[in-house]
Amino acid sequence: MAAKPGERKLQILQTIAEMLEQPKGEKITTAALAARLDLSEAALYRHFASKAQMYEGLIEFIEQTVFGLVNKIATEEQDGLNQVEGIVALLLGFAKKNRGMTRVLIGDALVNEDERLQQRINQFLDRVEATLKQSLRIAATQGKLEADADFGAHANLLLCFVVGRWSQFGKSGYARDPMAQWPQQWGILRSQFN
Repeated sequence: MAAKPGERKLQILQTIAEMLEQPKGEKITTAALAARLDLSEAALYRHFASKAQMYEGLIEFIEQTVFGLVNKIATEEQDGLNQVEGIVALLLGFAKKNRGMTRVLIGDALVNEDERLQQRINQFLDRVEATLKQSLRIAATQGKLEADADFGAHANLLLCFVVGRWSQFGKSGYARDPMAQWPQQWGILRSQFN
């Protein structure tokens, strides 16, 4: 029995994510993807107009998952610095749990693909940074940060930390756990806010 169109699209995206999990990080071609799924390349294009659309599907998954969880943190946690800690831990944990997506987040999987894909990841990162900045502002209103602190600089430092940990994880063939030493590192980062 043939898979329903929505199921097949999900299967294609899951297979791309699995292929991206391979430590060697080889370029994913539609021919290799079709062979792995036991489909023709034409069948792939019945579900996605282009390979770029396939990657956009992965980016949508990242955005929906991460921001769904970020919103939950912001709703459930009133303390601004606890929000920051939760968001950074979430980002590190997301990479650990979704290794193939890490290659998308750091841009490795997007090399030689449509440039709008990297632009979309850049927008995602800008949105993460803005969210961190907002949580830092909340912390300042709660007296946990100086009111005149440079929230933008702090938020950017945190984002650079996350992207650096993602990069180490991806470039090490997933050997460098992005969550390793997180409690100690949070202590160091947290001390910079005083």
